[in-house]
Amino acid sequence: MLKLWKWYQNCLAVHPVKTQIISSGLIWGFGDIAAQSVTHFTAKNRHQVSDEDEELKINWKRVATTSLFGFGFVGPVGHFWYEGLDRFMKNRLQLQPKSLRFVASKVALDGFIFGPLDLLVFFSYMGFSTGKSAAQVKEDVKRDFVPAFILEGGIWPILQVANFRYIPVRYQLLYVNIFCLLDSCFLSWVEQQQDAAWKQWFKSFVSIKEQEGQGG
Repeated sequence: MLKLWKWYQNCLAVHPVKTQIISSGLIWGFGDIAAQSVTHFTAKNRHQVSDEDEELKINWKRVATTSLFGFGFVGPVGHFWYEGLDRFMKNRLQLQPKSLRFVASKVALDGFIFGPLDLLVFFSYMGFSTGKSAAQVKEDVKRDFVPAFILEGGIWPILQVANFRYIPVRYQLLYVNIFCLLDSCFLSWVEQQQDAAWKQWFKSFVSIKEQEGQGG
């Protein structure tokens, strides 16, 4: 394990972008395998699978699709986001690294810019990759985005405080990707819930707030 870590550190030093892209793709692929397992056993416990589907069968096409999301979006965009965010804080805002304002500003920008963008791209990409139309993808995003954003909003800021306070910049995307193993399970669970009652509550709550805003 130590040799593997040293090899990864060397790759990251020599080919940072390429290493981030490859590692992101692999981690998201493993995450989807875990997510499919969670989805299957959740459906099984809720008696939503037939007897012939009792055994878990990994959808390798979906694994490849999710891996491509890691390769094509999380890896390159995440690399330049965390590197750029760090430079912006140090050079433009001239904040002291690891200070309270430095960490809090990073968490806020990450939560309100990169977090929503990541969710929006993920749900849209997964929808189009399964052959859905633009209208169907739009409805899925409207159904899944707000619940996922609110629920993740209670978890990711805490994880990112530790990330921005203690983890060197070059390892921050790896840190995030490791937790994305769990996050991909959560997102798959959210997607599987479809029109569950708790989702409808979130959707109706947002609609009420929008109507109040228009009325005011």
